[in-house]
Formats: sequence, structure tokens, C-alpha cells
Amino acid sequence: MGTLQYLDKLFLKEVSFAYKGEPEPVPVLNCIDLVIQTGEFVSIVGPSGCGKSTLLSLLAGLIRPTTGTIFLDGREITGPGVERGIVFQHYSLFPWMTVRANITFGLSQARPEMGSRELKAHADRYLELVGLRGLTDKFPSQLSGGMQQRVAIARAFAMAPDILLMDEPFSAVDTKNRVALQELLLRLWNEGETRKTVVFITHDIDEAILLADRVVVMSSCSGSIREEFRVPFERPRLRGTIMKGEPYARLRNTIIDLFHEDEEFLLADGDAALVTAING
Repeated sequence: MGTLQYLDKLFLKEVSFAYKGEPEPVPVLNCIDLVIQTGEFVSIVGPSGCGKSTLLSLLAGLIRPTTGTIFLDGREITGPGVERGIVFQHYSLFPWMTVRANITFGLSQARPEMGSRELKAHADRYLELVGLRGLTDKFPSQLSGGMQQRVAIARAFAMAPDILLMDEPFSAVDTKNRVALQELLLRLWNEGETRKTVVFITHDIDEAILLADRVVVMSSCSGSIREEFRVPFERPRLRGTIMKGEPYARLRNTIIDLFHEDEEFLLADGDAALVTAING
């Protein structure tokens, strides 16, 4: 890749990662080069075990690359930062805090200049945006899974991060809630004068295409990026319309074929465990 472009939001340069193991380290990611622009929505897909979640942890600064460098706005990422919001698969709410307190807790650390009344008003605004007005004093255990994930999304957006990192955030909810949360995410993403940069991990190819500007396909064989696809559909996207068209089917089938090629390679290589992971 070329020299670092400071207009790029995220720039990954020859990033590799291996977990400690005996007798040798266990490689997960291999020489990842990736550029993500400001305001871009990028979905990352790939078979189980290909390193998608590890890549997101690297972007979040929760772990460091074994080799290579990750830049954010031209500066190397060396740890977590308030400019990066994270939404996990399993909500990650504090069970002993109310819905509102789950939002104001982190916000008070990031925005110490905000008083108690302002914090509550800010939290309530985002809870209203995600359709949870009137539930501010409930506890997570009193909410459905879909509602809990709405709280997690509200919390992330309330922090006003430059980048939103999302690790399969809708995989634990049913289809109806998944569709509703996808539409909610796009509505919040379109709010304001500028769009946030979003990196979205998913196993769902339809979800990846419907949400993203670009789909990055990873390979479990090499722990690297296999292909990148620009999504050709204008926004706003009408789900029922674009999914019936030939361009959508062609893009979807191309990505599925890449998954199958990974599976065939692993079958030829005799790695039954990884094949099971792909199919699972």
C-alpha cells in the first residue's frame, strides 16, 4: 500500500497477530493492510475462526499487534480511547445499574464537564431515539434481549465517538428484532452533520451488504483479507427492493463462493475442526 494518508480515519499497515501458545505462538491474523475512510461504514465478514473479532479488538486497542501498526487519524493506536465506541454481541450492561445509569456512568468519565442534570438529559435523549422512553429506571434484567441491545447502542452513540466498533451486535436477537436494530443503527448513523465511521463484524452476508458501504471478506485459511467489495446500492436502501435484484444476488453469491473456497481448501488440507467451524 502507499504512504499513510492523514485523511484516512483508520490505516492498518502489515498488521499480524498471534496468541501465545506452546510450543509456538498461534497465528490469527497475517499481514492485514486496510484503509477505512472517515464516515465510511465497513462490514467485515468471514468464516468462524478467521480473526474478525481479534481484528476488532486490535482496533479498539484492547490488544496490540504482534507486528505492524494501526493508525487512527494519523496517530498510532496504543490502547483504548473514548473516541472509539464499542458494541459487543452480549450487551455488556451493568446489571446493578438502571438503564439510564448504564449510559451516564461512562459518559460522566468521558465528559466530566457535564453536570448531573445534563448527563441525565443527554442519556434520556438517546434512550428516546432508540425507542426506550419511559424505561430509564428499569434494570437490564427487566428488559428483553433486543431492548438491552438498544441500550448498548444508545450508550455507544451517547458517548459521541468518532468511530463505532461493533462485534456481531445483533446475532443474539431474533429475526424481527435484528431487522429493527439494523434500521435503528442506520437511522442513528445518518443523524447529525457528519456520519460516524463504523466497523461492523458479522457472520450474516445479507446484513453486511444491506448496512455497509464496503464489505471486507476475510479468510480463515491465511488469516488475511481475501477480497473487498464496494456495495453498489444508493442510500437509503429499501431492503425488499434491492434484495430482489440481480446485482444484489450476484454480490451475495460471490461472497458465498469465497466462503466455500475456504471450506474446500480446508477439506483438502484435512483440517476437519476448522471445516466444522465454518459450517457452524
